[in-house]
Amino acid sequence: QVQLVESGGGLVQPGGSLRLSCAASRITFSNYAMSWYRQAPGKERELVSAITYDGGSTNYADSVKGRFTISRDNAKNTVYLQMNSLKPEDTAVYYCYAVYRFRSSVDYWGRGTQVTVSS
Repeated sequence: QVQLVESGGGLVQPGGSLRLSCAASRITFSNYAMSWYRQAPGKERELVSAITYDGGSTNYADSVKGRFTISRDNAKNTVYLQMNSLKPEDTAVYYCYAVYRFRSSVDYWGRGTQVTVSS
């Protein structure tokens, strides 16, 4: 079945950086828009960043603009989230999400990777 597998999470000090990866399998990756969401304890899941199927357009939550960069490599079936200048409030489980460009009802979630920003 379709798999989205996140990696790259961990513990980092404030001001540090992490690079998350999400590797997709059993989908035609280039036909999917990809997003990163996050969910902190006691809070709702929120959209962090998204990228179109061809990488031509991206968007970011106001809280991460200028600090996070989303990118994708369709040859490697992988989407990335480069996170710089991390803050304690970035602490959350980060999830990868794929939605089919031709039918939005076809979508998949990864299982998430924990990011903890703490000194």
